[in-house]
Amino acid sequence: MKKSVFMEEMDAFTYRDKLAGDAVVFIPVGALEQHGSHMAMCVDAALTRDMAGATAEALAADTNGALQGIVCSAINFGYRSQQRSGGGFHLSGTTSLSGTTIISLARDICYSLIEDGARKIVFMNGHYENYQFIFEGAELALEKASAEGIKDVKIQLLSYWDFVDEATIEALYPDGFTGWDLEHAGVMETSLMLLFHPDLVDMDRIDDDLYTGLPAELPNYDVLPIVADYTPPSGCLSHPGASTREKGEILRDVAVRNMVAAIENEFAGTGDFHEN
Repeated sequence: MKKSVFMEEMDAFTYRDKLAGDAVVFIPVGALEQHGSHMAMCVDAALTRDMAGATAEALAADTNGALQGIVCSAINFGYRSQQRSGGGFHLSGTTSLSGTTIISLARDICYSLIEDGARKIVFMNGHYENYQFIFEGAELALEKASAEGIKDVKIQLLSYWDFVDEATIEALYPDGFTGWDLEHAGVMETSLMLLFHPDLVDMDRIDDDLYTGLPAELPNYDVLPIVADYTPPSGCLSHPGASTREKGEILRDVAVRNMVAAIENEFAGTGDFHEN
């Protein structure tokens, strides 16, 4: 059997041994959501799983094997796509869960891992709208564990794009950066998909008549029922035309490096695992 950081690819005894060694367990949380005509709808879940896997591998390498990583199966559905960050849940293909369901999934999966012996847990978010619901689920799992006498669990929550530094943003967005909320199906996600899943991207499908009104100009408020005309016709919120595999490599490397530093800092203190 091949060596893997992904839980579903491990046998149960290898998984047990890694937990006994105090491995960090990653829970990727994504969504099934439209990403224009040029990309598959699995983007949020696929990229979060990929980034969690890359981070788990880099964590072990950076700590000389002292901190191993396990990547749990991803939560593949997310909270309702918001018009100002995902185009809106009215768009065909976007298949969403309620906030209470996301909270329950996060709580139950997290607590089940705690019961297995996980004490270092990282929720890695890949869908902008999920974050607060994951937070609530994590807190409820922690409260339940504490009530059962398990008081040595620590949970870290993060969204991988928050670890792309300003220098990288300036280099990759020379015409100006509109913010991560408008990056839905834009340069970041498309470049990362060209790196990890080029077979799920077709740049020839970026039609000028469809990919218009970008970056999106949206009101600074939400309204229900959704006003469909506020969303650009492509469903994207920024233009993906400048995306490249090379940019995907840069984005991955910067985000992974900074996430590894943050994880080491929270779970053991920076530098504890490095040779002098």
